[in-house]
Amino acid sequence: MSGTETAASAATGAPAAPAAAAATDSGPGRRDAGATQAVILRAARYLLARHAHGDITLKAVAERAGVSPPLIMKYFGNKEALFARVMSFEEDAAALLDAPLGDLGRHMVRHVLVSQSEQGADPLLRIVFAPLQGSQGDRLRTNFRSQVSDRLALRLDGTDAGLRAELAVSMLLGLGVMYGIARGTEVRATALDVVVERYAPAVQACLTP
Repeated sequence: MSGTETAASAATGAPAAPAAAAATDSGPGRRDAGATQAVILRAARYLLARHAHGDITLKAVAERAGVSPPLIMKYFGNKEALFARVMSFEEDAAALLDAPLGDLGRHMVRHVLVSQSEQGADPLLRIVFAPLQGSQGDRLRTNFRSQVSDRLALRLDGTDAGLRAELAVSMLLGLGVMYGIARGTEVRATALDVVVERYAPAVQACLTP
C-alpha cells in the first residue's frame, strides 16, 4: 500500500485492507450490530475518499467491509441512507466538542491526536479527502459548516464568533494533515501530551473573545 493510501486510510478511519471475515453476524466471531455498522461505515468512507459517490456500489462497500450487500441493507436500508451517514459529521462533532469552553481547545487537540494515533481515524479529515464536485461536494461542505464550524461558533462568546470558530477548526485540520497525511516526523515522535501543551493554547486563543 502506498503512502497516500495509508494516509487516506488513517484520515477516513478505514482499515488498511479489507478484512474478509471482519464483520459477519454469524459464527464464533460474531460482532454486535454497532461494531458491524462501524466496519461498514469505515469501508464506505474509504471508498468515498477515492471515488465519486455515483461510482460507488453497495457491492464495493460490502467487499471492502467483508460483509454481504444484504447485511448493509439490513443496517442502513439503501445506498443513499448509508452515504447520508458517511457524509454527516454529527457524531464526530459531538465527540470533538464534548468539553467545557474553557478547556475546549485542549480537548479538541487531544481528540484529533488520539483519534489519529490510537484509532487510525480523524474526526474532520473527510472534508480534505472526499471528492467535492457536484451535489456530493455541496452536501459535504454544508454538513461540515453546519455540524462542525457553525456548531462551534454557537458555543463562543463575543464578536466574530464565526470567524474564530473557522480559524480554530482550520488549526485542527492542519494538525490532522501534518500528523496523518504529511506524517511529520517530529509531531509523530513527540509525546502526545507535549504536542497538546504546545498546540492547544493557540487553538484556545481562537475560542476566546
